[in-house]
Amino acid sequence: MNEGHVVPVQITDEIKSSFINYAMSVIVDRALPDVRDGLKPVQRRILYAMNQAGLASNRKHSKSAGVVGDVLGKYHPHGDSAVYDAMVRLAQDWNLRYPLIHGQGNFGSIDGDPAAAYRYTEARLTPASESLLADLDKETVPTKANFDDTTVEPEVLPSAIPNLLVNGAAGIAVGMATNLAPHNLTEIVDGLIAMIHDPEITIEGLMKHVKGPDFPTGGVMSREGILAALETGRGSIRVRGKVRFEERNGRHAIIVNEIPYQVNKTSFIQTVASLVRAKKIEDISALRDESDRQGMRIVFELKKGTLPDLVLNQLYKYTQLQSTFSVNNVVIVGRTPRQLNLKQMMQLFLEHRADVVTKRTEFELRKARERAHVLEGYLIALDRLDEVIALIRASKDGPEARDGLMREFGMSDAQAQAVLDMRLQRLTGLEREKLQAEYREVMEEIGRLELILGEQAELWRVIEAELKDVRKRFGDERRTQIADLSDDISKEDLIAEEPMVVTLTRGGYIKRTPAAAYRAQARGGRGATAQKTKDEDVNSLLLVGSTHDYLLFFTDRGRVFREKIYDLPEADRAARGSHVRNLLQLIEDESVQTVLSIQRLDQAGTFVFATRNGVVKRTQIVEYANMHSGGLIAINLQEDDALVAVRITDGQTDVVLATAQGQAIRFAEDLVRETGRATQGVIGIRLRRNDRVVSLAIVPSGEGSGVQLLSISERGYGKRTPVDEYPRQGRGGQGVLTLRVTAKTGELVNLWPVVGGEEAFVLSEQGIMIRTKVDQVSTYGRASQGVTVMRLGEGDRAVQAIVLPAEEQVESAIVGGRTLQSTAQPEAAEALRRTDDAPPLIDEDEVDGPEGGA
Repeated sequence: MNEGHVVPVQITDEIKSSFINYAMSVIVDRALPDVRDGLKPVQRRILYAMNQAGLASNRKHSKSAGVVGDVLGKYHPHGDSAVYDAMVRLAQDWNLRYPLIHGQGNFGSIDGDPAAAYRYTEARLTPASESLLADLDKETVPTKANFDDTTVEPEVLPSAIPNLLVNGAAGIAVGMATNLAPHNLTEIVDGLIAMIHDPEITIEGLMKHVKGPDFPTGGVMSREGILAALETGRGSIRVRGKVRFEERNGRHAIIVNEIPYQVNKTSFIQTVASLVRAKKIEDISALRDESDRQGMRIVFELKKGTLPDLVLNQLYKYTQLQSTFSVNNVVIVGRTPRQLNLKQMMQLFLEHRADVVTKRTEFELRKARERAHVLEGYLIALDRLDEVIALIRASKDGPEARDGLMREFGMSDAQAQAVLDMRLQRLTGLEREKLQAEYREVMEEIGRLELILGEQAELWRVIEAELKDVRKRFGDERRTQIADLSDDISKEDLIAEEPMVVTLTRGGYIKRTPAAAYRAQARGGRGATAQKTKDEDVNSLLLVGSTHDYLLFFTDRGRVFREKIYDLPEADRAARGSHVRNLLQLIEDESVQTVLSIQRLDQAGTFVFATRNGVVKRTQIVEYANMHSGGLIAINLQEDDALVAVRITDGQTDVVLATAQGQAIRFAEDLVRETGRATQGVIGIRLRRNDRVVSLAIVPSGEGSGVQLLSISERGYGKRTPVDEYPRQGRGGQGVLTLRVTAKTGELVNLWPVVGGEEAFVLSEQGIMIRTKVDQVSTYGRASQGVTVMRLGEGDRAVQAIVLPAEEQVESAIVGGRTLQSTAQPEAAEALRRTDDAPPLIDEDEVDGPEGGA
């Protein structure tokens, strides 16, 4: 062993050099496709080996094991599983838009099932792959020696089909990866032809032809992101499965016919099943996979009464029914990885085709000229046939005869040998005419080929014609639909719109409860427990709104906060809920005084404010549209004042302010001029000593409207009084009597406008709530006490009342500050209107005052 010369090497330098060599080998020779034919080396070797074995599309299938063996033995010295896995993918029509291998046997499935072993499957080329290999024998592409120098293989295929663009590619190299989207061949060819006619065409111009990726599994693709991906070669495109709704026996079902590209169907179904079991998707009652040879069909049966759109949004949000395809166009260009946009890839493909067609034309021209040369020799021999025959007969052997022909008749070596090899049959007259006709045809072909090589325009005409032929043979309709999909599924899209009862205690505990949880009772009942409260806590607010509505929290300090109802903690009727300070950024000693539900903050209308000291203010709703988490100033208050109530109006109504001592004033809304958001307001009612404003009501401005005012007192007394009995006054007066306040009635709690058919909710300090039809509360004059609406226990008192309008009043009634105009509101009214009818309970001894008649 020669221990001669030792060269010291830094190990870091050796590792760096070796790793770079390894990385470049993986990048160039294994993981990334060539921009010209769109194939990785192993794919190219598989197709070449099958072509060499004669496995054409019109031949019978051959064992996959034989193909794998040929590839391993001659071209690709790696593992057999690597070759077979690559071969299987080339045959899968859910992975390739235009499959390059036609498999026979089990080649896997979209469910993720693996292919059978290669000893059980058979394969052959498809017509598309034959177009990739066409003209390979005409010296159109460079070749290189195989790994053991026993044969040669092509460095790239001629590729008459723009395979890189139509089939895409995916691969992970060292330090880089690629993920090219498949496209529609018809669109790509149209774009290539447009580029031939206008080399300066822009990406926007190409997009008139190439609409975007076209995935083999179809689906629906978002328009957003396509332009960026095509312009830069990098981007994200949202893809959804294609679905439709069916209805059977009153129940809806969601049918999935197509899923996003590269989504495993079984995995998708299992994900949905696990979400249903975990109750993250609650409205699916059954799911089935009814897919067959005719196509995909996944069925999700929904529970009765479920909104299909809501469940579909949940499927988009939580499952692979919506996925993102990340475009990353990294390909090999001249043995160097580059990231390309759509135009660059198309341009490089056209350059490749121009090179292939040029080399093919040169090869065909050379062969045509060689044939013409031979035919010229034939014609010379036929013109002097007797002399040629005599010379050949006189020669002692073939070489002497060849030399004689070359010497006597001026023939070349090739011509002389061809004449010697010519069969006697060619000497007939008919054959002579055929030779002359063939010579004319060859000369015409030579002229055509010389024109292609001599004029660029003719070369591009040939390329265009071949592209059109490819389009005619393989072009098809787009599978993936392009649509303007909404942005990522929002939280609101996942929540059903349904009526909710929102309650808030004076201690600040808030919750939402489905309206259907409250059952109606007859007037005078004891009520049902609405909420568990601490001993020192009392219920102070109840309102009804949709889960998708905004809640506006107005505090005693005159600030306003905004939250969606679905963001409130949901709890059952008897639960206390969560503290409002967990939702709102309240300052020390600040408390929520009133809450409104509203659909939009950009809607027309105004807020009317009333304070404890009798101040009123009117401000446009849009003034509060730009609200942040820290809240906004809703009204500027004096130091000793506090906000009592806020209502929404349309500018054509009257305002009624009511005080704890039973006084009320009615004046036109427009007597309060509109002011900005952070203003103080003006005097609405002048208060007597120790009195305070407790209620704000909005009523129609005209007479004879039929509207009544429902009064509720602390001891559970109530009555209805026609609003026409309240004279319209100027703003700033002391008003008139609306309820005769005594020790038996207690102070006035609330004043609500009603027209009949509504239902009233009354909450007590001890957490009891009663719900009764307003029609069961009798009508009395302003100076009366009313009748018992709610029987209260010892020491208990009513603290809050609210009225829900009847269905026929939905479009104009105002409930808790919300105008009930949406289509959901009749459903809300119906959900709260499940009542046990009972005759009105009127205790005549409870009627008092000179105007106490019914």
